[in-house]
Amino acid sequence: MARDLDETLSQADYEALATLRYTLRKFMDFSTSAAHQEGLPPQQHQALLAIKGNPENETMTIGMLAERLLIAPHTATELVGRLIDAGYVTRHPDPADKRRQTLRLTEKSEEILRRLTAIHLREIRDMAPELIDILTHLQADVGGK
Repeated sequence: MARDLDETLSQADYEALATLRYTLRKFMDFSTSAAHQEGLPPQQHQALLAIKGNPENETMTIGMLAERLLIAPHTATELVGRLIDAGYVTRHPDPADKRRQTLRLTEKSEEILRRLTAIHLREIRDMAPELIDILTHLQADVGGK
């Protein structure tokens, strides 16, 4: 059950939330650095991962990419243009709806994404015990009050 907004927060609540945010920032910093080492801006890495991680039975469109990245559709269109120019993505008319454009990764982006995903998974596995402890503390705190 969620806490009432009027409920008094403890110092432990602030500490747990601060620790969670710090841990997430450390991961994002790691992710940004890893993407840069592969020559990708972080947003392009996120876009490639969103396209690759889309369920196999669904085609990725620019609108879906905008939704997945929490960006405006025109921003997604510009991002896709940069990905196409860099040789990471191809754009094709949707056979079911010619007004929509579907996106596919190129072999170049598949190779980069394989490397980035492998190191990200290692980092997440290293961080998992710390994250689990933080989240368990926060969950127990919510249930206990």
